[in-house]
Amino acid sequence: MDSFKSLKQYIESGAFYKAVVEDGSDIIFIVDYDGLILYHNPSVQETLGHEPNSLIGENFFDYIETQNVGALKAEFKKSVTKPYDSNIEFRFLCKDKNYKYLEFNSINLHHKEGLEGLILDCRDITQRKRDAEELLRAQKAKEQFLANMSHEIRTPINGIAGMVNLLFEANKEEDRAKYLNAIKNSTENLKVIINDILDLSVIESGKLRFEKIGFNIKYQLGAVVDTFLFQSKEKGIELKYEIHADADTVLLGDPVRLNQILINLISNAIKFTHIGEININVYLFEKKGKTHSIRFEVADTGVGISKEKIKNIFESFTQADESVTRRYGGTGLGLSIVKQLIELQNGSITVESEENKGTKFIFTIPYESGKIQDLVQPSSKVKATPKHSFKNLKILLVEDNDINRLYALNILKKWECDVDGAENGYIALEKLRSNDYHIILMDIQMPIMDGYEATKSIRKNMPAPKNQIPIIALTANAIKGDNEKCLEVGMNDYLPKPFQPEDLYKTISKFAQENGQNNSTPVPDEDITDLTYLTSICDGDKTFMRDMVETFLQNTPPTINEMQKWINKAEWSKVGSLAHKIKPSITFMGIESLKPLIKNIEEYGKENYKTDLIPTMVDELSEKCQMAYKELRKNLDTNLK
Repeated sequence: MDSFKSLKQYIESGAFYKAVVEDGSDIIFIVDYDGLILYHNPSVQETLGHEPNSLIGENFFDYIETQNVGALKAEFKKSVTKPYDSNIEFRFLCKDKNYKYLEFNSINLHHKEGLEGLILDCRDITQRKRDAEELLRAQKAKEQFLANMSHEIRTPINGIAGMVNLLFEANKEEDRAKYLNAIKNSTENLKVIINDILDLSVIESGKLRFEKIGFNIKYQLGAVVDTFLFQSKEKGIELKYEIHADADTVLLGDPVRLNQILINLISNAIKFTHIGEININVYLFEKKGKTHSIRFEVADTGVGISKEKIKNIFESFTQADESVTRRYGGTGLGLSIVKQLIELQNGSITVESEENKGTKFIFTIPYESGKIQDLVQPSSKVKATPKHSFKNLKILLVEDNDINRLYALNILKKWECDVDGAENGYIALEKLRSNDYHIILMDIQMPIMDGYEATKSIRKNMPAPKNQIPIIALTANAIKGDNEKCLEVGMNDYLPKPFQPEDLYKTISKFAQENGQNNSTPVPDEDITDLTYLTSICDGDKTFMRDMVETFLQNTPPTINEMQKWINKAEWSKVGSLAHKIKPSITFMGIESLKPLIKNIEEYGKENYKTDLIPTMVDELSEKCQMAYKELRKNLDTNLK
């Protein structure tokens, strides 16, 4: 090995070229242990602007940002003790007085040549840093969007869904039921849409699945327009639609996605129109073989959009102006989703607008023609409030939204709870000081004092045992981490809106039981199992019957869980096969009410027919099986010992 008396001699010999990978794009510095620059290659000029050899004799640390010198010196000191170090980030002063992000890997010459110096192989990471900052900015924008959307959309949906449940139970007239059923279907569609929007990555990754089922535009558009009639009348705006005869036919496609597109566009039109009218026009744009290209026009006489801002309205998290968000609310994502949904169905959308005169959105989607038998009938299944009693259970309901409060109050009163209401956290604290409660149901976003602050005050300032009262969050927020935040401030559980009565019952029951206040007593319904047939085939042999019942109790839940798994993967034939598998068990247990349901699940699954109804039917199957389990378990403990 050659021996060198100094770094200068080492450099002059050119031997150091053997110690590093020659890469013209990388910047090479050789510095001593004090940071004195003894060599740099020509890439310094290309990347940093400094002329060749101009930095020799300068101190490396004089070109580092003042506030970061200490941290870099600490890293440099560590590098001096190692034969090799990597990925050390810093910002270096350029000739133009700006700083660039660099990253160095170091080779310690002491370990190779016995010399006190480092070879610093530096690369420009400015673009990588910019990309990271842009990613962070986009992530923050998404988080803000989700927070806005969660509060602005989910809260009114919860109110609509809740009132529909109550009205279904209160009014049995056929015409009224049909009207309410249309509202119910609309809210169910909206909930599906919200769940999809919340998971934006599904759309952005191109993995969004579209249904191909029969529907009629006249029915779809009519139902959507009906949901906006009250809102338009309140503003004094005329909302009209016309469907040309050539578009009034059965088509194959995704009606829920069409609803989503129309709801976004009509909602925007109403939001930005203060006087005048909104006209929706639907007609056949083009027909090629079985493909019908349907064109939709949504025109309003609203505020309009300026020419310079109209090009940005389809971008994610963007509205025409920041003042739009302040004045009208909204998420800034609706039109971006509309555009993506249309284009993913091989369609297109354009916009025409003039400030203070109005806006017209025009979109076209190609659909395949269908037949009458392809039409899917919407499910009319509505979950009634479960028949339970929490007699004498004292609950404080803290909720600022009138409809949501009325919905929850009615459910709790049906369960014979002693309920007190509060419109915000401040009133809740006042009521808690002068009254005793077993459980608090706490909304999160409220005026004056929100649910987080109220909970922290209860845990910190209330005397025992009031500072330990179970608090259950009821919130329209759906952001990842909200659950953890509720628990961090001292809440005991989290129930997202919109919730079904059964969800509320399960949560209350858990905490009522934990605190020794569980007065819940299910109101008995008629038995849904009948062991007459099983008794006959077992010839009265109780041991045989017991084995049959236990087999049903053991095997049926995993089968239903497996059905749910295949539903999530849209493997409908496998769902049908599993329904066929448990059909004999249903017969043996005498659950007559489930026979038509099992038959439909089996047939629809195997034929890939009316697949949008299968999840609801399996939910109903699961609910009734739960009731059957309780009856059969009771039989095991009493009659089949």
